[in-house]
Amino acid sequence: MTTTRRLVLTTALAGGIAAWACLQAAAIPTEKRFTNSIGMELVRIEPGAFTMGFGEGDLPKAVADPTDADGRSRIWVPPKGDYDERPVHKVTISKPFYMGICEVTNDQYEMFDKTHIYLRGKHAFSVDNDEAVVFVSWHEARAFCDWLSAKEGLPYRLPTEAEWEYACRAGTATPYWSGDAPPEGCVKNPSNSWYPDPERGRGWEEVVKLHVGKTPPNPWGLREMHGNVEEWCHDWYGPYLPGDQSDPVGRADGLFRVTRGGSHGTVAFYLRSANRMATLPEDTSWFIGFRVVLGEMPATPPAPAEPAPLYQQNVKQQVPADVTKGPDPDVPYFRGPRPFIKIQEGSLGPLFSNHNHHSAIAECPNGDLLAMWYTTVTERGRELAVAASRLRYGADEWEPASPSWDVPDRNDHAPALWCDGKTLYHFNGFSTAATWSPLAIMMRTSTDNGATWSRPRIIIPDHTRRHQIVESVFRTREGYLVLPADATPRGDGGTSIHISRDGGLTWADAGGTIAGIHAGVSQTDDGDLIAFARGDPMTIPGPSAFFPFEADRKEGAVHHMPMSVSSDMGKTWVYRASPFPPINGGQRLALLRLKEGPHFLASFATKPDEDDPEVPPVTVTDASGTQHRIFGLFGALSYDGGKTWPVIRSISDEPKGYMSVCQGLDGVINLTTSKNHYAFNQTWLETSAPAEPATE
Repeated sequence: MTTTRRLVLTTALAGGIAAWACLQAAAIPTEKRFTNSIGMELVRIEPGAFTMGFGEGDLPKAVADPTDADGRSRIWVPPKGDYDERPVHKVTISKPFYMGICEVTNDQYEMFDKTHIYLRGKHAFSVDNDEAVVFVSWHEARAFCDWLSAKEGLPYRLPTEAEWEYACRAGTATPYWSGDAPPEGCVKNPSNSWYPDPERGRGWEEVVKLHVGKTPPNPWGLREMHGNVEEWCHDWYGPYLPGDQSDPVGRADGLFRVTRGGSHGTVAFYLRSANRMATLPEDTSWFIGFRVVLGEMPATPPAPAEPAPLYQQNVKQQVPADVTKGPDPDVPYFRGPRPFIKIQEGSLGPLFSNHNHHSAIAECPNGDLLAMWYTTVTERGRELAVAASRLRYGADEWEPASPSWDVPDRNDHAPALWCDGKTLYHFNGFSTAATWSPLAIMMRTSTDNGATWSRPRIIIPDHTRRHQIVESVFRTREGYLVLPADATPRGDGGTSIHISRDGGLTWADAGGTIAGIHAGVSQTDDGDLIAFARGDPMTIPGPSAFFPFEADRKEGAVHHMPMSVSSDMGKTWVYRASPFPPINGGQRLALLRLKEGPHFLASFATKPDEDDPEVPPVTVTDASGTQHRIFGLFGALSYDGGKTWPVIRSISDEPKGYMSVCQGLDGVINLTTSKNHYAFNQTWLETSAPAEPATE
């Protein structure tokens, strides 16, 4: 938000608060329909009761088996509604209220905030006066209601989540007020949209008009309750409470504000009356608008805030006296593999047993290890969330997984963790809807070993590419924080880095592009940044000063993992072929500058007949001096800033996984794949493997 817009909204909000004292004297209308001073039509919603939630019965045929824009069935929908729509419960709305027949339009909103006109047409959406206003945060929507209240002396506000569903259903108990299928004209561009990405999206084909009042009204006279744009509600998002309720107002606190109704660029499943969405109240996009309610806010006390998940419970704050005294650094140490992902089979939310991937790991100041990863059914789906587990100091086994970060019904690609010795940092992308292309990035911190976290802060607000986080955060010798992120949603094409020069307060894209996605990034003694990545394989000879991504794919040539070097903090990069084989789908390397000085790299050696017949072999020498070609997970050490890698050792035969690495206070290297945790020291890496037994 610009400084001008902040000033406009702050002034309006202050005026609205000052005017609340006059509201009791204002006469709330009593007629069935009411047109207010800015031409907004509202309809009276009478008291009543309804069943909230939708967890029973098969999914309507109208929303089953959707396909993505490329024609492939990549969109998963729960067979009996989302887990957060349960328990189904009876809700009584005890007092009448008025609700806007249509969503707030550009013309109406800009009577309050004239500067919003500059957001019309952003990403080509919502240009006309009578289109639903978008790119409006929850705070801005509430400020509009306060402004309108001050203007008319009437209590305008956002609807509670219960009021919204009650009004949407309009006396019905089916998936949509219209029955098993959504009303005519409500479903616009039904897909897991990649827009506005130019490579995976369908361009202008995905831009739809957001005019209001164009779809059939529900039985109570409300339009566009299904689709068009999501609508902000008053409530903090949280699990439903069991039992009958009267005038519920949501949780006392939370991370996300509820949105309802679904939007364009969304399959019909997410347009159902019962479907719940939410996002950070500061978030804005071309998917979210709002409509207003006129009526006093229910006096019901809010439900308690949601209890902390398992990994945040009973966290010891005292630092153990021996936390820095691990295995003897002069003696080889290795332990693993230990599974760190423990989710009950068949789980379909909030944790998913189907697909767990994209690990992140950090050691807390108290010696605990904390891991996060995404949990989902499909990688591009709205259901994708982030789980966490803790290996408590001195424990042998990781705890069962618990939810960690889930912007409801938005793709949360993907977590990164880092600890500077005192403070834990959690970075996460979150999408406008589905897919990992239109991501914004949030950051939150913990100073109590992950027991509590600061309010998440959106550090990179634009939902666009170059924002898919990579688990390779570090601080440069200059004191800058470096956060890598894929520059493209494709399987190759480069990695960007975002840099904060003020301790995480502000961030900027450095501008250059690393060769390959999912890059591990570090810094050398001379200040250069080095990076290794997946895809975009290169051929010897190198280095190359040009962008190599297609030019070096020569048929019959030996393909190598690309190495990128920047001497200007990521503004530009030069590229060369590394000695390592390239990695592909399901694989992500890990890179870390060890406290002792060397660079550690973990990657995978793939068998030639699996992906690429022309890849360099990875060989190790055992204790007898015999060389062996290895396959699977290996670790390597460089003592000269990545120029050479004289130490390579096989870690396991695990063929793939998204890896993350941190070094403990005791010097132990902790490496996670997509399922296992390995722990070892530098001495173990530098020690030759035992000689293999002779074979006849």
